[in-house]
Amino acid sequence: MHVMRTITTEIGYADQGTGPALLLVHGHPFDHTMWQPQLDHFSRTHRVIAPDLRGYGATPLGAHPHSTDLGVFAEDLIDLLDELGINTCVVAGLSMGGQIAMELYRRHPERVRGLVLADTFPAAETEEGKAARNAMADRLLAGGARAMRGYADEVLDRMVAPYNTHAAPHVHRMMCATDPAGAAAALRGRAERPDYRQTLTTVPFPALVVVGRDDTYTPVTDAEDMHALLPVATLAIIEKAAHLPNLERPEEFNAVLENYLRSLVRPN
Repeated sequence: MHVMRTITTEIGYADQGTGPALLLVHGHPFDHTMWQPQLDHFSRTHRVIAPDLRGYGATPLGAHPHSTDLGVFAEDLIDLLDELGINTCVVAGLSMGGQIAMELYRRHPERVRGLVLADTFPAAETEEGKAARNAMADRLLAGGARAMRGYADEVLDRMVAPYNTHAAPHVHRMMCATDPAGAAAALRGRAERPDYRQTLTTVPFPALVVVGRDDTYTPVTDAEDMHALLPVATLAIIEKAAHLPNLERPEEFNAVLENYLRSLVRPN
């Protein structure tokens, strides 16, 4: 685990392998270890960067204690890429990480040469969704670690399909270990995210959309709609998986991602 200092926080991150850069952006409420199967596999052929987002894992919340706009996450990632001397990369994000990947592309399209959107969706939040995210943020702040564990208990079977028992302990540990203040700030920021649908229509390179067949947070229909917005894209549905197919079915997920990476023109 490495640490990079910025003006407003420190970013903890994994940096494994050599070759074309692959940036992995985790979801909520997890940390960079949700990508461990991909770190292990793709570091054989790529330089794989997997950071802990602000307020998660080893990265403190820093200067945004109340609400972390997705743009703050995106700029943190750009700061990290700058520090590491990486000019362009493939950006892969899952769930909230996918929305951060879209925000990074929206702000800095010249830094992105490939885009992988897993179990995510591009639309802005509804009023009902905003209320729910803010209510959950209030609950986590009021209840602290106990509330975080209660939340983890409630959503585990949606994050990981009940038949994928091998992945559940790791996912539950990540959720329980998350700082409630960091989770709350991200929930508030995510509630105010922009609509990325128009942005996706401008992506000039092939993209990859991945979704678990049994995902109820971002169902297959959402992935199909997102796939239709992208000018050139592949849609991959991972069978026998819910919201975290990279952990539930790592071999299948890795095969899909490997095929995509091979399809991209490598930089000079």
